[in-house]
Order: sequence, then C-alpha cells, then structure tokens
Amino acid sequence: MKKQNTFLRLAVPVLLCGIIVVGCRLSGSRSGFTREERRILFEQDSILYVTVVTDPSDSLILRTPCADLSDKMLKSKDFRLFSEKLKATVQAPWEDGVGIAAPQVGISRRVICVQRFDKEGEPFEVYPNIRIDSLFGAVTLSTEGCLSVPDLRGYVPRREGAVISYTDPETLTRVSETVRDFTAVIFQHECDHLDGILYTDRADSVFFSERSAAERMYYDSLGYYVKPSVLIR
Repeated sequence: MKKQNTFLRLAVPVLLCGIIVVGCRLSGSRSGFTREERRILFEQDSILYVTVVTDPSDSLILRTPCADLSDKMLKSKDFRLFSEKLKATVQAPWEDGVGIAAPQVGISRRVICVQRFDKEGEPFEVYPNIRIDSLFGAVTLSTEGCLSVPDLRGYVPRREGAVISYTDPETLTRVSETVRDFTAVIFQHECDHLDGILYTDRADSVFFSERSAAERMYYDSLGYYVKPSVLIR
C-alpha cells in the first residue's frame, strides 16, 4: 500500500546496502521454497522488483491466490532473508509504502509486511500465513494507493477494525490480534492481495494522481523500475 503523504523529492543520490549472498545453491529446496521463488530472492539485491498491473505477466501473479508457508519454510534462512527484503523493498524511497504483500514481489505466498502505526516507533513487521478472521466497526471511505497500481488513487470502503491471525515464525503457533483505524486499513489492503484482489476492485471511485505520476516518472528516469530477468516470462 502506498503512502498518502508522498511528495516529489530532490534528485539526491540514494546509496543502499545490498545483501551479499555467497555460495548459495538455487537448485536445492531444503528450505521448502521452490527454485523459482529462491531465484527471485537470491538473484536480486536487497530491494526487490515490485510487480505492476500494467505488465501482463505481473498482473497474472497479482491475481493468483497465495499459498501458506510450511513450518519448515518459516524456520528457514530463506524466510528470514525474504522478510528482510520485504521490509527493505517497501521502505525504498522509490516505493515509499506502508505495506507490501508477497505477490507484489512475484512470490505467491501468504506473507505481508505492514507498518504498525499503532505501535511505538511505527515499525515494519512481517506476518506469515496471515488471515483476517473478522471485521468490525463502521465502514468509512479510505483514500488508498498501491505500489502495484501506478499513478492512481481510489476511495475504498473499509471497516474500522479487524481481528487478524498469523503464524509466529519463532514458536510456529497461531497468534491473534485486534487492529484498528489506519493500521486496520493497511491489513485489509494487504490481505486482499493474498487473495488476488486489488483495491481498485473494491473502490467506489479511482482517480489519476499527478503527484504520484510525477514521482514515479522521476524514479523511472533513474532506472529504478526495470524488470529483472528472473521475472521475465
């Protein structure tokens, strides 16, 4: 999910530290991740390519319902790397989001990363095997954007609260939480991605955002949205 208070930044070079992986065998599947999923993780640097609806093959990924992760996968080094790359990607200056879902980086697994505005320090946290168990409260219109839907914004009806559950990757137990307000909106937006649903499917109306388009054009001119060969099918 895209931040709403974005603005066009000055042309200041951004230096990002890549994650260096040495001696990794992509053909193996000891972690439980498929070879294709591991290629996406290991053949890109710390910032992953974000799929967009304007690309036909990307759109197919975004519309595919996601599968759960096994306990074996959650305990693997691959999952830890995946979590760190999701956090790095959503916070990259040219993405500037408040949440991201696994299919947005080409991996059809039930994993999201959400900025917790309801916690001290507003940290980004990763939630595997996430589900929304129930929604409650009034329905309000939320102004939403999406990393995978360039240049657009929409008014989306969302409930003010949600009860979520997910698997704790350390204990492998199910955890339940209640979230409210903007944090609940983010969870609803990202969990929709896991079922192949985009905010534009739920929106009362969608409009072109000149600010978002100008920002994307600027970063596009610097080469930040080039699709890597690992995702060209």
